[in-house]
Amino acid sequence: MILSCGEALIDMLPRQSTAGEAAFAPYAGGSVFNTAIALGRLGVRAGFLSGISTDLFGAALTETLAASNVDARLAIRSDRPTTLAFVKLVDGHASYAFYDENTAGRMILPDDLPVLPAAVQALFFGGISLPVDPCGGTYEALMAREAASRVTMIDPNIRPGFIRDEAAYRARLARMIALADIVKLSDEDLRWLEGPGEIETLARGLLTRGPKLIFVTEGGTGAHAFSAGLSLFEPAHRVTVVDTVGAGDTFNAGVLAALDRAGRLSKADVAAADAALISACLKLGNAAAAITVSRAGANPPWAEELQ
Repeated sequence: MILSCGEALIDMLPRQSTAGEAAFAPYAGGSVFNTAIALGRLGVRAGFLSGISTDLFGAALTETLAASNVDARLAIRSDRPTTLAFVKLVDGHASYAFYDENTAGRMILPDDLPVLPAAVQALFFGGISLPVDPCGGTYEALMAREAASRVTMIDPNIRPGFIRDEAAYRARLARMIALADIVKLSDEDLRWLEGPGEIETLARGLLTRGPKLIFVTEGGTGAHAFSAGLSLFEPAHRVTVVDTVGAGDTFNAGVLAALDRAGRLSKADVAAADAALISACLKLGNAAAAITVSRAGANPPWAEELQ
């Protein structure tokens, strides 16, 4: 099982009512949630760990997970409200207004964490769960607890408007990146984290801190991958972009699914990944993300759509 660990929320997406009025429609989402959904749809045994409310929105989240074959039995349930994210789209690019105080996802603590079953081979972390507490500290504690024995991957998916204590957030990301086997960043996130510079130079700086593979996506241009001895690039598929919601989340699932399909989802295999394996990760990540951006909202593809 690949266990995605992080936020589950309701994206309130802009729509127009039948009367022509501006409106919002609720969709299950969250970057880590989207990665879990994409993994389930790609045919990987997928699990999800988050704080999920018992309210009506929490029910929608669990139903959506189940519909995409994602096991949510490790989720931490409470009667606190569900996080809401109101989305504004400009030329297909999303910006967000979050409502997250005292929510089921926000308020989980290290003592709430379950013992993970042996079937969990890899854990994925990231998203808006990391810059805030107490959940950010809880996910960091889980990663620290499990990183020695299971593959770990992080995609911070940085949202500057959600960060209240930048120094603390940067310090947390530094610690988690050092623990991770795989790090994925967009080119924008990479430069927010590391400052200006060439993608390869910045990515290789991150490799010196502990990770074995770095993936960097460049939107419609394509995606890079770097290991200690390799540098690869895979161009993006040419598609008509409807919006970019969930694109990076789906790419993450493609990377992990490619490792799983190859039977190489172990710390030793990730550390020794050759060009063929890394290329397979890039190809599946790009192909899956291309389908996601070609339709509205975070709607990752099913495995049969990639045949």
